[in-house]
Amino acid sequence: MATTFVSVPFKKASEVDMARPLSKFIQATCPSVDTQAEYIKAAEELNNLRKSALGRPLDKHDSSLEILLRYYDQLCSIELKFPFADNQLCLTFTWKDAFDKGSLFGGSVKLALASLGYEKSCVLFNIGALASQIAAEQNLENDEGLKAAAKYYQLASGVFQHIKDTVLSALNREPSMDISPDTVGTLSVIMLAQAQEVFFLKATADKMKDAIIAKLANQAADYYGDAFKQCQYKENLPKYFYFQEVLPVLAAKHCMMQANAEYHQSILAKQQKKFGEEIGRLQHASDLVKTVASRYDEYINVKDLSDKIARALTAAKKDNDFIYHDRVPDLKDLEPVGKATLVKPTPVSVPMSQKFNDLFAKMVPLAVQQALSIYNQRRADLVNRLIAQMRESTNLANGVLASLNLPAAVEDVSGDTIPGSILEKSKVVIQQGGLQTIDQLMRDLPELLQRNREILDEALKVLDQEEITDNDLKAKFKERWKRTPSSELYKPLRTEGANFRTTLDRAVQADKVVRERYATHREIISLLCKPEAELNAAIPSGNPTKSLQGSEVVMLLKTLLASLNEVKKERETFENDIKSLQFDMTNKFLTALAQDGAINEEAISVTELDHFYGGHTENVQQNLKKQEELLAKIQAAHEEFSKSTQSSTDANQREEILKKLAAGHDQFVELVNNLKEGTKFYNGFTEILLKFQTKCSDIVFARKTERDELLKDLQQSIAREPSAPNIPVAPAYQSAVSVGGTTPAVPTPAPRNVFPSEPQPPEHAAPSSIGGCENQPKPQPPARPPPPSVGSTFPAAPLAAAPATASAPVPVASMPASIGGTGMLSQAQGPPYPSYQGYPGFYPVPMPMAYNQYAYGQYNMPYMYQPPGQPPFPRPQQPQQPPQPGYPYPQQQFYQQ
Repeated sequence: MATTFVSVPFKKASEVDMARPLSKFIQATCPSVDTQAEYIKAAEELNNLRKSALGRPLDKHDSSLEILLRYYDQLCSIELKFPFADNQLCLTFTWKDAFDKGSLFGGSVKLALASLGYEKSCVLFNIGALASQIAAEQNLENDEGLKAAAKYYQLASGVFQHIKDTVLSALNREPSMDISPDTVGTLSVIMLAQAQEVFFLKATADKMKDAIIAKLANQAADYYGDAFKQCQYKENLPKYFYFQEVLPVLAAKHCMMQANAEYHQSILAKQQKKFGEEIGRLQHASDLVKTVASRYDEYINVKDLSDKIARALTAAKKDNDFIYHDRVPDLKDLEPVGKATLVKPTPVSVPMSQKFNDLFAKMVPLAVQQALSIYNQRRADLVNRLIAQMRESTNLANGVLASLNLPAAVEDVSGDTIPGSILEKSKVVIQQGGLQTIDQLMRDLPELLQRNREILDEALKVLDQEEITDNDLKAKFKERWKRTPSSELYKPLRTEGANFRTTLDRAVQADKVVRERYATHREIISLLCKPEAELNAAIPSGNPTKSLQGSEVVMLLKTLLASLNEVKKERETFENDIKSLQFDMTNKFLTALAQDGAINEEAISVTELDHFYGGHTENVQQNLKKQEELLAKIQAAHEEFSKSTQSSTDANQREEILKKLAAGHDQFVELVNNLKEGTKFYNGFTEILLKFQTKCSDIVFARKTERDELLKDLQQSIAREPSAPNIPVAPAYQSAVSVGGTTPAVPTPAPRNVFPSEPQPPEHAAPSSIGGCENQPKPQPPARPPPPSVGSTFPAAPLAAAPATASAPVPVASMPASIGGTGMLSQAQGPPYPSYQGYPGFYPVPMPMAYNQYAYGQYNMPYMYQPPGQPPFPRPQQPQQPPQPGYPYPQQQFYQQ
């Protein structure tokens, strides 16, 4: 029994460079240079793997299927590790419809999407297609071939079923016809039916019990019936199912499997001595195979099965008529044959390849990366908050001491020298560059700000221009423009750009505050930058009470100030410890992802941050509380110290200058720190904006590529569309009246190059010298036809008598009215002289022209038409002349003008 199996064609993919965008993302996210190099190499290997899987024709072999499986497994792996869903990687995958073969004026249907889910679905489709092709190539005459065919058909069925369940969620839009749920669902049923048929063939080859074979065949018939119904009643399936021999094959297989089921069930009935049932089932099986033979013999050969059933039916009838006389029940009274399924779709589970080796095994999944990113933000917020609290406390302490003129008040012994603390502060300001440092830093800020603004504006401008183009094309093509609008696609990017602009605006406000503070304290800072002599001269002299230098209150103030300095130094140590504290949360998040399938980042991060930073937070709070107590004691002691001093105008002025110098030093340090942080912020923000600009440029480039592909497809589809749905019928007067006003003549068909095999006159016979054979008459060409009539008023002159052996003259069409005739030209008559064996070559007919007796043209052939005017005079009949030697055509008649 010869059988036919349905195999699925491949989808064809366009070339895509995956290495470039993946390498860009790796360089932007991986801090380690060694790790970057390793991952970039893996990205290049992935690109080569795609070329091997999709860029060349695949053999129908396990090795080719293994390449496809490895590529699909790698796609599933990188889907968790790269942000394909967030449009951060600008990759557009273009695939052609597997069942659309295109047309004369355009290519096949294509769909381009920036979706890794689309790539996975298409690769999975090719896996199912290749599995069906490998199964169809198996030798079903041996046990190994049967097992392999059943395995691959079940794999193909499971793959197509998986696409049906996942394609809509993976694409978030209407897929192409070949991977639509209806199409792949039907393919899954067809593959399952073929797998069941293979098991039926194996059971038959193994000579299993007829009851089992009948059930296997009936189940296969049921599967084929389901597939046939889906192809028949779903109008949105590809034409492949209707015009590529699929639908008739399914119908034939349905009948053939039912016939096998009835045949083997009839054997079981005979064993049970139910002879009438045996005949009824054989009759039904015979009707089924007759249906296949009459309708689908082109696709399925059932001659062996038909002969086997016919022999069994003849024997059963004979035995029943002569021996058993059992009543033959009607078909509707027969019990249905049972069903037994031994097949099921092979589920798709990753990894599908047993030899899969993840190229990015060391890269953490994207969910872990996102959790790490959020965790790092939480950690940065906690660290910044602790550092900000400590710096604010330091500024508060410095401000309080400056307002109390401490420690300068207790150090000012003579009243005419610079206190040691003020001198130390002056040296610090001079060492750090003084006003020149601040001026230089403030000059750099506007340039850095402007650079960042230009980068951000350029990135958003690229998006705006592409969106305008997309809107114009949408307005032009309307519903034909089937792609995601740029306004929706760019929403995340525009939100990100708005956040960047807000950040820059805040930075501008911070710069303004720094400038105002600098303008306020510039004069006193410039005083600190002067040499010691000039600084001492700028400070007024005073007359402090020297008797208080060794008093208890002065000693208390010095002790409290020393304690306060210790507290500030302790905070510096805390700040360095907090900044240097590093620990990796990757393993924590990977463990949570493996155990729960998801990551509760907030709970894990809060717990771990409290574990690592809880002690530092407690130490900082104790330090701040200790400073608060010390400041309270210092203020109380200074109040008592102030009461003991003698107040004078000079002393007050000196104290005010010393306070301003101390405050100027603190402001200088704070301004320098703020400006350096601002410069660092702008430089770091430039890198972020450059990455944002690259992201915008990449997605716009991908959109442009997608736009060009879509425009090309639209142009081809528009070219394939008819200009008008219906061609208007010509009016009756145009079809009934000819050009000359008369009814057009019926076109005369062109004469065939067939000539009568009549005997030729003796004078035309040529002697034969080959082998002494008798002279045979040589076929002669027909006589030249008479010239056509050139007008209705001038009848054609009679020709000279034709030879007796010439064929009848061929009718010639009349001339058009513009030349002299009244009728329309007839159909072309072909060359005036035939080309057959014996005549060398075939000579084309010259263009019709006015008749000229001298114009014999290139091949010495007279023209067939005459100009309007007097017809030629008849010539007296001339005896026929023998052919001229070497002249390829017979001698022609001559017509006088």
